[in-house]
Amino acid sequence: MQHVQTVTQQCCIINPSLRSNVSSILHNLLQRLTALENYEKSLEKPEIPLDDLTEDISEICPHPSVLAQQLTQLELERLSYIGPEEFVQAFANENLLLETSFKDMKKTRNLEQYVQWFNRLSYFVATQVCRYPKKKQRVRMVEFWIETGRECFNIGNFNSLMAIISGLNMSPISRLKKTWNKIHSGKFAILEHQMDPSSNFSSYRSTLKAAMWRSAGATDQRQRIVIPFFSLLVKDLYFLNQGCSNRLPNGHINFEKFWQLAKQVTEFMTWKQVACPFEKDHRILSLLQHGTILNENSLALASFECEPPENNQEKERCKSLKADSTSL
Repeated sequence: MQHVQTVTQQCCIINPSLRSNVSSILHNLLQRLTALENYEKSLEKPEIPLDDLTEDISEICPHPSVLAQQLTQLELERLSYIGPEEFVQAFANENLLLETSFKDMKKTRNLEQYVQWFNRLSYFVATQVCRYPKKKQRVRMVEFWIETGRECFNIGNFNSLMAIISGLNMSPISRLKKTWNKIHSGKFAILEHQMDPSSNFSSYRSTLKAAMWRSAGATDQRQRIVIPFFSLLVKDLYFLNQGCSNRLPNGHINFEKFWQLAKQVTEFMTWKQVACPFEKDHRILSLLQHGTILNENSLALASFECEPPENNQEKERCKSLKADSTSL
């Protein structure tokens, strides 16, 4: 801000007619930075103990379409705070030859927090399923998340969709055979196909292109929403940056590489600027962001309590987990 103020003051000295525009720019910038600071503080809020909640997510939000909308609200808000410079800084950390001034810039905190949000949502999905000892309740919860994933797909929220699929595919959930036997597998299979990683996520990439085409010609704000599977976007940028040389064999700058990088980051900038058309429900948002989630070992133990171990490997794993929990 000091650098910006110094530059703008010099501009106003040279051309006093700019003073009104400069004042407006600085005001908007300060508002944006204040919002960013408040957002980063909100990420540090303590989690709500799960035992203190009398309702699960489906009781607080009984309609999957509403939950998908709240997830989209969260995704768009978190995306909006990721600046394009964070991608540059992420690459700078990998490049030892880059000038140190780039490495001294602000860290890639919001980018990393967004990736962590994906992991949190996956574990939240698994936690919500494993908290029920009764099969009927688990079946209801799995079906609820499958339907929420379908609604996310319809909205164009592919990041939440992939997190939900990831959560349902986690080992503590996928091993619950008695639960899955009661679930209509067709709906989940369709979602899995859309996000199938084979052939470098070819199905997802085709769907993403269709969503981009819909967004480009949309007048309705809801149809403008495109929330990419973020980890894959970062991976694509990383390999494009690492896999292509900055210079051609003749020593010239590889403009094709940088054009492709700029194109993908520009697309991301367009997606993150879409205003969310859905009304916030702070109770749902709070539970999604701050409700307690079980870690890997706790999930595995909860899973064995839902459905007992079926083979020697699972029995040994369960025995080990119980011994560890007792020693704690």
